Amino acid sequence: MARIDAHQHFWQYQPERDAWITDDMAVIQRDFLPEDLAPLLQEHGFDGCVVVQSDQSEAENEFQLANAAAHDFIRGVVGWVDLRAENVAERLAHYSQFAKLKGFRHVLQGEADRTLMLTPAFQRGIRALLAHGFTYDVLIFPDQLPYAAELAAAHPHQPFLLDHIAKPYIKRGEIDDWKRDIQNLAARDNVCCKVSGMVTEADWHGWQPADFRPYLDVVFDAFGPSRVMFGSDWPVCLVAGQYGQVVDLVQQYLAGFSADEQRRFWGDNAAQFYRL
Repeated sequence: MARIDAHQHFWQYQPERDAWITDDMAVIQRDFLPEDLAPLLQEHGFDGCVVVQSDQSEAENEFQLANAAAHDFIRGVVGWVDLRAENVAERLAHYSQFAKLKGFRHVLQGEADRTLMLTPAFQRGIRALLAHGFTYDVLIFPDQLPYAAELAAAHPHQPFLLDHIAKPYIKRGEIDDWKRDIQNLAARDNVCCKVSGMVTEADWHGWQPADFRPYLDVVFDAFGPSRVMFGSDWPVCLVAGQYGQVVDLVQQYLAGFSADEQRRFWGDNAAQFYRL
């Protein structure tokens, strides 16, 4: 089994472009590149990773594909295209030539129109993804979960992957509405879920592994062992904990799981979803 970190980022920090990295996240206001991640992957027994876009531009795709071409441990890239563009099929045909480009993502969480994913233009883009064999990573906040379920239902053959368990408000202990909506989304068997991005939704300086257990219970119960996978969300996770802490808190949770379930979670599910 190859162990895969299914969600991390690389960037050459640019304050204006990367304005989402606010001053309270100063620890990540710098460059993070493959050579920074490689020793962490090795230390924690990972064989490879999937790099996910952080900038919404096609220049981001070129940057990440260059990183992937230079480093074998980068097994896949999740890029960005304007799914609403008239020429989206043409752009996806272009990107089909890159074997490591596995899928695409749009930062839906930041859109003023919370239902953007249900607009005709966006759904046309989703149909184009399916036609070209690409996956779609769903980056949303909890209020958008019902719309994501509608999207998944409207495109039952398109593989969707929920990022960061939809960012529940762990610090405030809010769970009931999120739980209901996660269960509804997970009822769509074309949707998988990344166990990632959790520490940044908790108390950055005081979280405990036990804080995450109720949320992990919901995710593993709803999606089952074949539709969940690990993602570190490095380097964003560094605002709330080190790489090893993120790995350890999930490892502790999985202690009672079978060897087969753990193997799926730490690598097989990601390899299957992204065709690594």
